[in-house]
Amino acid sequence: MTSQLAIGQPERALTQRDDSLLANVAMLYYRDGLTQNEIATRLGVSRATVVNYLRQARERNIVDIRVKGTSFSASTLSKELREGFGLDDVFIAATFPDPEADAERQALEIVRQVARVGAMAVYDLVQPGDVLGVAWGKTIEWLSEEMPRGSVPDLTVCQMIGSMKAPQMPAAETCAIRIASSLGADCRTLHAPAIVSSRTIADALRREQTIRAQLQQLSGLSKTLFSVGDCSPTTHQIRAGIATVAQVKWYVDHGAVAVLCGRFIDAKGRHVEGELDTRMIGVTTSDLKKAKAGILVAAGIEKVDAMRAALAGNYAKYLVTDEMTGKLLLTARRAD
Repeated sequence: MTSQLAIGQPERALTQRDDSLLANVAMLYYRDGLTQNEIATRLGVSRATVVNYLRQARERNIVDIRVKGTSFSASTLSKELREGFGLDDVFIAATFPDPEADAERQALEIVRQVARVGAMAVYDLVQPGDVLGVAWGKTIEWLSEEMPRGSVPDLTVCQMIGSMKAPQMPAAETCAIRIASSLGADCRTLHAPAIVSSRTIADALRREQTIRAQLQQLSGLSKTLFSVGDCSPTTHQIRAGIATVAQVKWYVDHGAVAVLCGRFIDAKGRHVEGELDTRMIGVTTSDLKKAKAGILVAAGIEKVDAMRAALAGNYAKYLVTDEMTGKLLLTARRAD
């Protein structure tokens, strides 16, 4: 076989024709249990080359490493959160902070790990025939990047929030497209901006046949996937250009504690309606409540109040978070 290396053959860059070699190396390592050193000896290459082969096998989707999502819901903390908040299941990400990293870097790594666990959970939760609504934001973007590849029959993935363009923020359609691609699903993007300059324009867009049909589909979602934002001056609503600091303050003054798919909610999960709602195009809180099962993926001390609000409003049946945030949620729950 031309793609295989003989013992002692010089190492070289692999081309697409070498997928057979990568597949065989992956079999030796993942199925047969050989060590990287043992494989290197058999191939007559260095251990570093074997590491590179295994990395390329993952990158080319020759190997798809998947951890069963339900394994993350077996802890005592998961059980306590399920019982405390009336959830169907809770997936807990264990985190191992790098002691040499600063606080900001550690916080980001925790969210990344939660997103990884969230991807495994979503893969196990979606069922044939589901219509999955996907939100946006950094957490959901990271989750979409970690989504295992598979094929779920008759699965439809819908973009829940209109498009936007903001520095350092993912495009709303990117998350839905990537998840749909990974799961072999039909993807329905939302062909409208997340927010427009006037209510008149928003009303006109909502009446457009294509957009009207897309919005109607959001009222029939079977599952939803989302994170949640706080109402601080650094909230993603402001960073994405959806709201100004003054507008967020108005919502806070009227009871808002969280942002859920672009909508502001109070501590009990009730929608706080305001001027921004008249100009937004996307899923509504009523649509979210109609879904049979919401999947909330979030972590961080600053997110605890927002997460509590989303859970209080019964927007989620499944929660994905980390140990620290989960314990803070429990402590707050017991103090109520």
